[in-house]
Amino acid sequence: MDRQRDYGDNPLAQELFQRLEDLKNSLQQFTNGKGVWIIAALLPLLWLGSGFYVVGPGERGVVLLFREATEQTEPGLRYHLPWPIQSHEIVDISQVRRAEVGFRTVAQESQSRDTRGDARTVPGEALMLTGDENIVELQFFVQYRIQDPLKFLFGASDPEGILHTSAEVALRSAVGRNTIDYTMTDGRVEVQEQAKSALQELLDAYQTGLLVSEARLLVVDPPKEVRDAFHDVVRALEDRDRLVKEADGYREGVVPNARGEAAQVLQQAEGYKAQRVIRAQGDAARFLGVLTEYQKAKAVTRDRLYLESVERTMPTIEKFILGGERGGVLPLLPLKGLLASPTLAASENPPTPTESVR
Repeated sequence: MDRQRDYGDNPLAQELFQRLEDLKNSLQQFTNGKGVWIIAALLPLLWLGSGFYVVGPGERGVVLLFREATEQTEPGLRYHLPWPIQSHEIVDISQVRRAEVGFRTVAQESQSRDTRGDARTVPGEALMLTGDENIVELQFFVQYRIQDPLKFLFGASDPEGILHTSAEVALRSAVGRNTIDYTMTDGRVEVQEQAKSALQELLDAYQTGLLVSEARLLVVDPPKEVRDAFHDVVRALEDRDRLVKEADGYREGVVPNARGEAAQVLQQAEGYKAQRVIRAQGDAARFLGVLTEYQKAKAVTRDRLYLESVERTMPTIEKFILGGERGGVLPLLPLKGLLASPTLAASENPPTPTESVR
């Protein structure tokens, strides 16, 4: 009570002191009784219970026996011997992670409190030398996940650091085998596939346990000092390819039409040739038949041919049939002209007195 009086009239200090005294008395009562034996019995149970652990979906557990890996465990509630005999590590093998070469994504906070990514170029990684000794600026994006938890934990000291360095090495190797024009235009996809394949080979060689799921070239540009000139060249190449494709399309439209017209003309010529040959063969056969008949009876055949010719010719000739028994020169007059304009002929040639009398 002497200590309590030392606090004066401060009620908070007096209440705190009273609670400390109550706690002290409770501990003294517990230790004087069976509390020690209860604690001694609970400690081994708690130690044995510390071996339970949970492996979540998409994760793998690695059990360590004196810091040496012994087995992998699937998702669920698992158990191993308590520490320090056994321990465990949880590895997330479903998470897709990313690595950036030549740039870094910096999360910034906008006015609406939403985070957005802003890319910051890293010149030491972005600038690379091409096969034709030009400098190009690239941004390389890699997505990967953990394939082998054991190799990821114990195969290399820093697997993700090794991946970043290996990605830069693989990209420099792929870019160095190609020209800057090819890397910027047609060979962009091929360059990133070469870099992805080389990166996976390096990761396997270093026993990192990582698997590259995607590798992509985000930016392929020349240095900013000559960027406009290179872009003009790229646009000119694109225009050239566009014009070549348009010309190919025009050719594909014209050539088939010309071939069709040529085939049509040939077919018409073949048909005309066949028609002329058949007609000539028929005429020759008919002439040979007439010749055979002529040799049998020349006079009769000659008369028959004459009459047939007259029959064919007479229908096409204009004929004048004159009646009466009087002859003279009348059949020799130009009767066709007279029939066409009888009034004009009568006015131009008036009859003589002698002809009128007749």
